[in-house]
Amino acid sequence: MDKPLERKDEKLIMDAGDIARALTRIAHEILERNKGVKDLALVGIRTGGVYLAHRLAKRVHGIEGVQIPIGELDITLYRDDLALRKNQPILRKTSVPFDMANKIVVLVDDVLFTGRTIRAAMDGLMDLGRPEEIQLAVLVDRGHRQLPIKANYIGKNLPTSRDEQVQVLLEEDGEHDRVVILKAG
Repeated sequence: MDKPLERKDEKLIMDAGDIARALTRIAHEILERNKGVKDLALVGIRTGGVYLAHRLAKRVHGIEGVQIPIGELDITLYRDDLALRKNQPILRKTSVPFDMANKIVVLVDDVLFTGRTIRAAMDGLMDLGRPEEIQLAVLVDRGHRQLPIKANYIGKNLPTSRDEQVQVLLEEDGEHDRVVILKAG
């Protein structure tokens, strides 16, 4: 793909190279903290987290030569704002094709904001089994937590105001890889 031009309604925070380097660093940090791949699994939160989990798994494979299990988690029914939504939620596939018992599960998401998505994801994981440990990897941590949740692995800390919107745009969705803040107006 050609290099994207910054659109007038967005401020570029990370480009494709920045994202690639952050994911490589996160893969190394995961391996270092867990002393390799033994009992390690990745679970991506739909949708961006799934894409990032697959990218992390490729990097881990490139470093260790081992394919680690990957799961995909839809948290829609675990959201705490479900009753507040006007439209019916769109359910997507959850697929965790491995037993989580005795596994170190690294939850992967694109943006960590209030912590509510991660809380919902942990509830969803626990309904599927009882992992030995849950760790969290995010591409962007933008602050403003409403729950006591902290990522173990962070691609970029990005202080934002509450009214700004951070978007992670990825090739898997037909975009040029980038992280942007959408400008109001």
